[in-house]
Amino acid sequence: MIAAFFASGHAADLILGVLLAEALWLRLRAGWRWGRVIGLIGPAALIVLGLRAALTGADWWWIALPLAASLPLHLMDLRTRLDP
Repeated sequence: MIAAFFASGHAADLILGVLLAEALWLRLRAGWRWGRVIGLIGPAALIVLGLRAALTGADWWWIALPLAASLPLHLMDLRTRLDP
């Protein structure tokens, strides 16, 4: 039962749902700008999309593409944290 939950990709879907809830909370309750929210949550969401692709047996490029796309967002987040 647990193996099927992971093999179907639903474990990644659950994590994506939690990330979405966190993004909405940061935007609506904490008052963060969307750019800051995306910089923080975006890399994690893209990595989880890569995980979902791997769990469901997708082609290698479906795994690599979101992983590679997470780097620019991560660098954007670092830049906003390091700039005074």
